[in-house]
Formats: sequence, C-alpha cells, structure tokens
Amino acid sequence: MTSSSLSRSRLSTTRRPSRRTLLAGVASGAALAAVGTPVPVAAADSRDDGSGHRLPPPDAGALRAAIDDLAHPRASGAQLRVTGSAGRWYGTSGVSDPATGRPVGLNDKVRAGSVTKAFVATAALQLADEGRLRLESPVRHYLPGLLPERFGAITVAQLLDHTSGLPDHVGLPDRSTPEAVVRHRFDRWTPQQIVATFTGGELKFRPGSKQEYRGINYVLAALAIEQVTGRPYGVEIRNRILRPLRLGHTSFPSANGNEVSIHGPHMHGCLEMSDGTLTDITEFDMSSTYADGEIVTSTGDLHRFLAALFSGALLPQRQLRRMFTLPPAHVRMSDGTPARYSTGLQTATVNGVTLWGKTGQYYGYATGMFATRDQQRRLVWSFTPVQLDADQSPMAQRIAEAATLRQADSVGTVEAEPSAGTLSRRVPTGPGRLLCP
Repeated sequence: MTSSSLSRSRLSTTRRPSRRTLLAGVASGAALAAVGTPVPVAAADSRDDGSGHRLPPPDAGALRAAIDDLAHPRASGAQLRVTGSAGRWYGTSGVSDPATGRPVGLNDKVRAGSVTKAFVATAALQLADEGRLRLESPVRHYLPGLLPERFGAITVAQLLDHTSGLPDHVGLPDRSTPEAVVRHRFDRWTPQQIVATFTGGELKFRPGSKQEYRGINYVLAALAIEQVTGRPYGVEIRNRILRPLRLGHTSFPSANGNEVSIHGPHMHGCLEMSDGTLTDITEFDMSSTYADGEIVTSTGDLHRFLAALFSGALLPQRQLRRMFTLPPAHVRMSDGTPARYSTGLQTATVNGVTLWGKTGQYYGYATGMFATRDQQRRLVWSFTPVQLDADQSPMAQRIAEAATLRQADSVGTVEAEPSAGTLSRRVPTGPGRLLCP
C-alpha cells in the first residue's frame, strides 16, 4: 500500500464509558457486534470514512478476485474478513496445509509478524494512562543498564512512533537465502542479546527529527513495559487485552516458554528452496524477533481487537488520539517521503479512503488489519507467500483496493455476495496445487 498526505481527524471530548464497562460489553458481545453499529467513536465524522463519503457494501467479486490470485506473489493460501457497519464478506482461497491439501479455514492461526506492535503500543498507552509509564521520559530512565548514555535523549514516545534514530544492527545471522532461514530458525535469543547488536553504533539522526521504521524500537518498549509491571510483556498483554476480549487464538510465544509450534488449526508457512522444492517452516523459534513480531493469532481475533481498539474500549480518547496522529509535518521518513507511522499503527489512503492499521510478515506469512476511523469498513487478511524475496505488497494492495471501492460493480463478479455469516471458499485442485513436504 502506498501512503499519501492525510488530513488528521480531530477527536472530540465526548464523555466515554469506563474501559472496564466497555470491555465487559465486548466480552459479552453486547458492545461490539461483528456487523452493525459499533460503540460510538469520537471521530471527526462518525457517519463516513473520514473523507465525507459513505461506503457501499463490499464488492464480493473484487474481493474474491483479490485473494484468488495466488500467483502474485506465489502463495499457498489466503483468508480475508471484511466487516463493519457498511457490510461484511468472508472468504478463503487455496490450502492451509500444502502437504495434505487441507483447505484454508477462516479461523486458522497464523504468525502475524509486526502486527505485534499494535498490541505492544496499546499496552504501553494503557500504562501511560495509569501514570506508570511516562511516554516523554527517556528510555534510559526505565532501562538504565541496557542503553549507553549517548542514547539518553530517546523517549518512550519516540520508540513507539519510530522516530528514535537508533543505529542499525550488527552481528545478526545471515538469513538472505531460504536455506539460511531454515538453518537459523531454531536459534534462541534473549531480548538483551538483540539489544546488544545495535548499542555499539551511533544514532542515525537526532531523535524526533525523522522517522525510520525499526523493530528494535518495540523490543525496547516491551522491556520498558516489563520493567514497570514486573511481568513479561506478553503476559501483561494477555491480562490486559487477550483475556478481556476473549482472544483465544492469540498468544505470544515468549510468554509460553518460547514455544516453536502453533497449536490448533493453523496455516502452514513454507519457503521455496533454491532448487525449487518447498520446506515447511511453520515451526520457528520467535525469540529473535520478540516484541518486534512474534504474535500468533487469527483473522477473527484481529478483527475483534481492531473493533475494540477503534471503538475506544481499550484506551481513553486522550491516549487513542496518539494512535491516529502522525509526527509533525516536518518529520519525514529517512528517504524523504511523508511520515506514515503513528503510535502502533500506520496509515494509507486507497481509492480516497483513509485506513489505519498494521501490516506484518514473517517467513512464510503475511498479514494485515486496517479500518476506517468510523469502522464503516474493517479488513483483516492473511496469506502464506512461499518466495523469500518476493514483494508481498501486491496481495495487500489488491485487497485494500477491492475493499475500498466506492460503488459495488456487479458486472464481471465471479460470485454473488454471501449472506450474513456465509463463508466464500475457493480451493485449488490438480497440478497447480503447491506441495510442501
């Protein structure tokens, strides 16, 4: 997805129910339905997508075509949920397990990579609201023995919006080939070892002056969370978010002894080797990524999390505002393009519709969750690309474009829109099926 300059929605000061009340409603299903009117959002205009337009129902044909193309990039399967007050559509394509041919299930678990960051940021903002984590304080205040003094100007807030200027890593294992990925996939790392790979360098820019997306920012943010709570960050997120929202398909491997397997029905990740064969890499030690991208989840859980977050059930408006606020206009990405990351989220405008959310990928997996501010449209997808160096953005771009069409076009659609709760599924058969031994 490409980003463009966005007008920023101003949040009102509407009086809100307490977070405990909202979470109780979410857990019972009373506050947030999969379809229908969400908990009111204090947004610029809760009647439209932020650009003054109402969205039509999802275009089933365009969405089906978007996930049925498993050749660009090559993938074994895909799943997609499109929900919100403007309508819903569910679909899958391909196989979840190429070795057996089992079709993709809509609740199959996946490794969602950097989607982890949205959960970390939410927990950090909750702690900030409680006065336990000061966002404008230097990171060294919480991690004095871990970071050198020359990094003393970096604040927690600058970690969360990727304006820290931290140095590049040195000494990470080479994973530039699929064979190398397989060779190193069970390496065990501690967060402190990850931090040690960049502390020998100098800041790349003055903190707060530029934006550069870096996973290490969230490793440090998670360590700060652990410092103020006395618990592993994954346990803290489980207590604050997963259990209240009943996200039973979501887990953090580091909170479970760095487990390498995915339990229950899940999509298998495969990589194509240099000789053209496929290797199943579903089992992976995620300690080398930690809070940068270790989450295991499902599209259903991400849908529920996204709805609760945007509806204000997880954060009060003064903190939620940070997740929809980009850095000042003079702060640009290090390549000169406009900043596109807020606290925990990223933004893009597609077909004139402004979306906020997060993408994530890890070897064999690619995931995204986005929504309009008013939740007319929410979209959560995951697919399983098999080529290490292939650009994963074409699938995400197709899905986003199909989900933001201004008018549903019945001409050329491949099938009718399913009725509420109906799953649209397409399973490839014959010689085109990917085989993953």
